Amino acid sequence: MYRSLFPRDVLAELDRLQREMQQTFHLSPNIRGIARGGFPAMNVGGTPESVEIYAFAPGVDPNTLEVQIEKGVLTIAGERKLPTPGDKATVHIDERFAGRFRRVVTLPDDIDPGAVDAQYRDGVLRISIARRQAAQPRRITIQ
Repeated sequence: MYRSLFPRDVLAELDRLQREMQQTFHLSPNIRGIARGGFPAMNVGGTPESVEIYAFAPGVDPNTLEVQIEKGVLTIAGERKLPTPGDKATVHIDERFAGRFRRVVTLPDDIDPGAVDAQYRDGVLRISIARRQAAQPRRITIQ
């Protein structure tokens, strides 16, 4: 009876509607980046020697990525092109992000902006920023 009244799965439609509503309200940009659901997805962490940032950006040409550090703020910007389907193709579901993007991450005060390594491989941008030697923990011997 339930299926005969509704040609689609109502729960799936409600789930889709809920996701769209959440995306509408959770994409407000701020100094720490776009909230969950932004592109590219990011992991930010660190070790005693460095700050490690991973930006997951499949389908992005690494030559179009712009990475810069200014006044303790890391900015990753670029563009992912929309694949063009054939002339007569109809798109039924489009969940892949395409267009310009920009993510901003506030960095800790102890980083060395002159010691940055950025690599892009298999759709993942890895940025490693060394910490200053003066900020490194060290063991003090007692005499």
